[in-house]
Amino acid sequence: MLKDKRIVVTGGAGFLGSHVVEKLHAKGYRQVFAPRSKDYDLVTENGIKRMFDDMKPEIIIHLAAVVGGIGANRENPGKYFYDNLMMGTQLIEQARIHHVDKFVAIGTICAYPKFTPVPFKEEDLWNGYPEETNAPYGLAKKMMLVQSQAYRMQYGFNSIYLLPVNLYGPRDNFDLKTSHVIPALIRKCVEAVETGAEEIVVWGTGKATREFLYVEDCAEAIVLAMEKYDGHDPINIGSGFEISIRELAELIAKLTGFKGRIVWDTSKPDGQPRRCLDVTKAEREFGFRAKTDFEEGLKRTIEYFRQARSK
Repeated sequence: MLKDKRIVVTGGAGFLGSHVVEKLHAKGYRQVFAPRSKDYDLVTENGIKRMFDDMKPEIIIHLAAVVGGIGANRENPGKYFYDNLMMGTQLIEQARIHHVDKFVAIGTICAYPKFTPVPFKEEDLWNGYPEETNAPYGLAKKMMLVQSQAYRMQYGFNSIYLLPVNLYGPRDNFDLKTSHVIPALIRKCVEAVETGAEEIVVWGTGKATREFLYVEDCAEAIVLAMEKYDGHDPINIGSGFEISIRELAELIAKLTGFKGRIVWDTSKPDGQPRRCLDVTKAEREFGFRAKTDFEEGLKRTIEYFRQARSK
């Protein structure tokens, strides 16, 4: 039945979105649409209404977001809050008005409280304030959970809410001003090897930990949830694997062939002290388990970056 539905993937030309679109096509979905931001400004009500008029979605997977690493979040807290809040709130409202069959809202690990006990359980989502550098973005995305549950209660609206951990993989953003830690480290190490630089500088102390999920695995989880999950509770999407930033930097240095020094700029923030998810609910509810080995995923990402630079 779902194979014939008109599916709109907002952000479908982006990092995660492009992999979700590919996964949908590979599974036989025939009517998949990805609105481009130059044609539809989804921060505005008019842009959203035009998208509904033109594409007539029956299912929406909302991946579009204004997002970046710690530095970008510190420089753009207002923009990240407003743009993400407006997109999510107005898309869900228009989806309700247009009687969309299902809305898949993609939240963020940044929504969790700063000192959430590890592993993060979905029940802990409201037990404190998010880490300060990511809070405006995290809270804006978290409002989609509130809206989804409220609309389900009042209108019977089928909206689900997923919480992916930090992603990495081919097509990631490697711009040092806005990228997350893995693409930033890959770029710094590859460029250092090319130029013969003796050191790279990395933000923070290296003590913070993170969990990472390969982007193709996340795309698989989102499509599975679209197909099989209709519950009101949020669901973590991750690998259940935790690594310190220091270990991560050393691993990427090894895989890229960088043999110089890693200098830690402790004047810069670490961000959230630890991140690692309890991922049992995703496996129980719709059968998702991450498949990609972390080191293998890093190798593919490094190879993608090198090939993209050589074109």
